Amino acid sequence: MKKLTSALVFSSLLSTSAFADKWHMPTPYGDGNLPTQIAYSFAAEIKEKTGGDLDITVHSGGSLVKHTEIPKAVKSGQVQMGEVFMGILGNEDPIFKHDNIPFLATSYDEAKQLWEAAKPAVEKQLDKSGMKLLYTVAWPAQSLYTEMPVEQLSDLSGAKMRAYSPSTSRLADLMGTTPTTIQVPDIPQAFSTGIIQAMITSPSTGVDSQAWDYVNYYTDVKAWIPKNIVVVNKRAFGRLDKETKRIVLEAAKHAQEQSWSKVAERADKDTALLVENGMNVSEPSEKLISELQTIGETMISEWKAEDPKEVGAILDRYNP
Repeated sequence: MKKLTSALVFSSLLSTSAFADKWHMPTPYGDGNLPTQIAYSFAAEIKEKTGGDLDITVHSGGSLVKHTEIPKAVKSGQVQMGEVFMGILGNEDPIFKHDNIPFLATSYDEAKQLWEAAKPAVEKQLDKSGMKLLYTVAWPAQSLYTEMPVEQLSDLSGAKMRAYSPSTSRLADLMGTTPTTIQVPDIPQAFSTGIIQAMITSPSTGVDSQAWDYVNYYTDVKAWIPKNIVVVNKRAFGRLDKETKRIVLEAAKHAQEQSWSKVAERADKDTALLVENGMNVSEPSEKLISELQTIGETMISEWKAEDPKEVGAILDRYNP
């Protein structure tokens, strides 16, 4: 039934896109997550201000397109827009890895500065792929979920670690763990069946997947602050009239502002929910932080070596 529904939605796109009145926006995250809530608000603002002339349907939780397929779907025009975790594009170009590097930016102020440094290069690469950047949504800082207490990296030796981007796979290697690709909807089953024993992700993802049902420990390492990007197919955007384009870009600006203003509050709220539901939430030991910072330095060097000119320019512009 799901395949049939998706097929029907896709078959309708050709008949609607020419009039730009009914658009589809897949997002990989569930309705309880801040990025999805912002997406709904973004779509509602556009519908209201265009008098319903542009109606965007948000398909949450990977219900229409799987996460890894969303960029391709937007590029090809299969859907007009979509939301994706930027780090999964790291194999396409190293500039998409900038916010997946441990300890490069660990506060929200630093993350904003890093984004401003990287934004021109990101927009350039998206443009080459036939996509236009609309807005970003920051996640709370990424921390460590485990089945056992972790005071140093050797405590994780041999464990299978969830990976969800090229950078997190490399991080898992450097931590002495085995990277295992798991998308958000599959996290609970992966832990319960022993496919993974650890992951680094946000408190929001932990709450959304009810991490207390399958892990006991949350070590608040605050390793990095990643982002989602919301992109639109350039051809679809180009077919809009001037006023509708203005409304879309204005709504995107509001969505971006909402993202950065609410992310810290959401992080605190979701961390408190982890505690409330019985998880052992603790600050990392000095040894663990030192080991992770050393890995971060290694990953920064490796990242720069992938594209010394472009990555070097980002690092030069970034001055926290």
